[in-house]
Amino acid sequence: MLALTASERLARAAHDLRLGLPVALRMDGQSWLFSAVETLKPARYNSLHALGAPLLALSARRGQTLNIPVYDGDLVRLELPEAPALDWLKAVADPSFDLENPMKGPFRPQRGGEALPHRLALKLCKKAHLLPAALVLETDTSLEGLTVLRPSDLEAASQLKLSRVSSARVPLEVSKLGHVHVFRADDGSEEHYALEIGAPKRDQPLLARLHSACFTGDLVGSLKCDCGPQLRAALAQIGAEGAGVLLYMNQEGRGIGLANKMRAYSLQDQGFDTVEANHRLGFEDDERNFELGAQMLKALGFSSLRLMTNNPAKIAKMESSGIKVVERVALKVGETPQNAGYLAIKASKSGHLL
Repeated sequence: MLALTASERLARAAHDLRLGLPVALRMDGQSWLFSAVETLKPARYNSLHALGAPLLALSARRGQTLNIPVYDGDLVRLELPEAPALDWLKAVADPSFDLENPMKGPFRPQRGGEALPHRLALKLCKKAHLLPAALVLETDTSLEGLTVLRPSDLEAASQLKLSRVSSARVPLEVSKLGHVHVFRADDGSEEHYALEIGAPKRDQPLLARLHSACFTGDLVGSLKCDCGPQLRAALAQIGAEGAGVLLYMNQEGRGIGLANKMRAYSLQDQGFDTVEANHRLGFEDDERNFELGAQMLKALGFSSLRLMTNNPAKIAKMESSGIKVVERVALKVGETPQNAGYLAIKASKSGHLL
């Protein structure tokens, strides 16, 4: 009973990568080590390189940006040049350096062989909100003291479970009848919040909003997005109707984290749109997990929604997770000269109904 579960091993491994520590995978009598390029320090890089010839794993999106043939579907595996400097690795991983170091190749992508260790490494980098780039090395060295993963842990990465841990009354500007419910993930990652206003009936469609955290828009009034106005408009409408729920999901930057979101903003200043910036970083258009919202709603006893959203993906995920959406309530607010292009891209590339 004291052994770690798969989700606990993954959580520990993601934290290790953020610290710059290597993580191990044991599979079919073989062992691999991998480290996140973003947090890799020179001493550990030299130690890894001394053990053999590591490969550099990048997401397919980053590989496509660098014009590297993608043989493994969702990732590329690159053989390293002879004793490359750590700065070279970081430049390949981070598009912030693309203008400073435009000539990085020629690249030598590997074809065939086992790609599961590399896939797991990139999933953990994303889980840790790090750039999806990792050094991966097959080795027979001792793994003592390292977090050791198993192949089956890869499946657990997409099976996050939430549980409600606390609730309290919180009077609000839009309604004195507010309750905040805090949900915690079983792997110790970000907590998520359900703000229940009034006394919504469980046997009727719920007016609800799934809102992803946006530090810049929600808190400091950024004009680059419409998140802050959407948050306030949703709360105002729920307050005016007297009952509803706002889910506040800690999935900053469409799930890539604030640091990577700022990297994306920097790329946008170079002329790339929001989708192109995410791809150059190695991420998909949207890395959020809306199924977590469905878990929260079910835990609160709701099964049907009037969903306040412009995003069809949220509707589809609610429906596929067993929550019926009987009405889409449009939420078109917050357009500024600074975010008009961003909103146009959300409509044309991400399918938002704007």
